[in-house]
Amino acid sequence: MRGARRFHPRHPALIPSAPKLAALAITADEFARRRRQLMQMAGDDAVLLVAAAPERMRNADAAWPYRQDSDFHYLAGFPESDAVLALLPGRQHGEAVLFCRERDSARERWHGRTIGTEQAVADYGMDDAFPIDDIDDILPGMIEGRGRVYCHFGREPEFDAQLLGWVRRLRQLRGGGVVPKEFVALGHLLHDLRLFKSRAELKLMRASAVIAVEAHLAALRVTRPDRHEYEVEAELLSVIRSRGAVPAFAPTVAGGANACVMHYQSNRAPLRAGELLLIDAGAELDCYASDICRTFPVDGRYSREQRALYEVVLAAQLAAIDEVRPGRPFDAAHAMAVRVLTEGLCQLGLLKGDAEAAVAEGSYQRFFPAKTGHWLGLDVHDVGDYRIDGESRLLEPDMVLTVEPGLYVAPDDRSVAERWRGIGIRIEDDVAVTREGNEVLTAAMPKDADAIEALLTTRG
Repeated sequence: MRGARRFHPRHPALIPSAPKLAALAITADEFARRRRQLMQMAGDDAVLLVAAAPERMRNADAAWPYRQDSDFHYLAGFPESDAVLALLPGRQHGEAVLFCRERDSARERWHGRTIGTEQAVADYGMDDAFPIDDIDDILPGMIEGRGRVYCHFGREPEFDAQLLGWVRRLRQLRGGGVVPKEFVALGHLLHDLRLFKSRAELKLMRASAVIAVEAHLAALRVTRPDRHEYEVEAELLSVIRSRGAVPAFAPTVAGGANACVMHYQSNRAPLRAGELLLIDAGAELDCYASDICRTFPVDGRYSREQRALYEVVLAAQLAAIDEVRPGRPFDAAHAMAVRVLTEGLCQLGLLKGDAEAAVAEGSYQRFFPAKTGHWLGLDVHDVGDYRIDGESRLLEPDMVLTVEPGLYVAPDDRSVAERWRGIGIRIEDDVAVTREGNEVLTAAMPKDADAIEALLTTRG
């Protein structure tokens, strides 16, 4: 971002506009293609079962906002709870079968319209659909004769017990006939598919990134001394919801030494002049996440020590992003970030001696205890193996990951001069691997120190 175009917070035209969600929606054909691919991987004698996420109670009779299970969404795109997807390769009457709630006018009066079995077939591309209340009578017969069951054991104990009950019933009714003998973790197949994003998924993630950038710029505009972290959080959430998205995770809005707490979420402290504000927040659009972190001065100007550490983190992040390209190991970005951060710490005197020795000994971890990134997609920390056969996985086109190095000098670290203490800095972007190299999905959010100061001085 050195020498990059300056962004003015009052000119949203400089930020790419997010397309309407209807234009971004993943089609029924793509969901069907995913199901076919998964069934082909599982084999003809398998059955694959995925349960929708249950509704979860916050307290008493108040439920948390509903969010569909990511695997269920990936395969079905079906937004309701109380549903089970059964994939039955080779079934004559249809391979994709959904069990879901029936239409019920009395229930709909209280909770809104239900999709129902007919619309599940017509609008969601299912081959067949049955009422969820009939699953105990229907599904055991579909399982019979299958050699393997692929599902998520241990995720939802209630569904685990239900599945084992179906198998026990088959054994009793059929006198020990052909019932599944093998239960296989579904994630081994499904999560490798999810790691590679389709064109439609990447469009959604770009749109999610645009919304997150708008939210961060809005938060930057309202940041001032004597305001509170929660006031800045409110601005973030307002923009995200006004664009039809939801927060991808509970935002971190950490002023001063709070930024040294890796997963700070209290967001209640006052903001003070002379301190930095670290914001880690993202949007989720149609279940696809973005994840951005920026760190900027509350009163508009970095101090000498803040800027010195900031420039080290920025240099590390830019060097790490350069490692995100096809054929490079996933951990190459982390290794590069560690090297640049450690060299900077040694030059500034926060680490003593040689940078190479500091890396080998791990002494840099006092200031950077985290990893440099993670997979991103339907989950903020998305699925997919990071290592294969003990080696760091090689990056391939259409993978998406974050790059987020940081430095955190604890306020009680007496091994460094007082002027460094309590400074926490992280810079994070979302990066897609392309055939030619990479695409930074969140590049519209400024991160050059001069550009950030220019934004802060013109916020009005």
